Amino acid sequence: MAVLTQEASSSRQGAATKGGKYLTFALGKEEYGLEILKVREIIGYMDITAIPQTPSYVKGVINLRGQVIPVIDLRAKFGMEGADRTDETCIIVVEINNGKNRFSTGIVVDRVSEVLDIADGNIKNSPEFGSSVNTQFILGMGKVGDSVKILLDIDKVLQNSGCEKLVDIDLEN
Repeated sequence: MAVLTQEASSSRQGAATKGGKYLTFALGKEEYGLEILKVREIIGYMDITAIPQTPSYVKGVINLRGQVIPVIDLRAKFGMEGADRTDETCIIVVEINNGKNRFSTGIVVDRVSEVLDIADGNIKNSPEFGSSVNTQFILGMGKVGDSVKILLDIDKVLQNSGCEKLVDIDLEN
């Protein structure tokens, strides 16, 4: 019983039990990762229908096989400068849990890198400085060889983004 309590405590304190598979991607020169189990699919950049009176980081919605998917620009969400779209720019469709509902949201990234298996021992707590990302969004810092990936808690990144309201939009009318 004491072991379970200690493990739960470690989990709450930071990145102690966050090992697993992460999809890595880039925004500018910064490398990020998100839990592979949150990823539904990766699609090429496509036309996005803008929605008026939404936050600047909400690009709009896409129609993905009949399902309306809100799309977030992570660069704008993190306060980074915009970048020109390239052949590598894509949308990662993730499954979000906001505590009440599960829904899909697309996030625009500069390029997808690879899937990495990062062990618990290679994930450190996030620093309080040095990144354009709010540290509450960070699960930890994953050490991979000589590089470090910023591991995001995508549920927290997209929490209160307004995306859940855009899911019910009917594109046919």
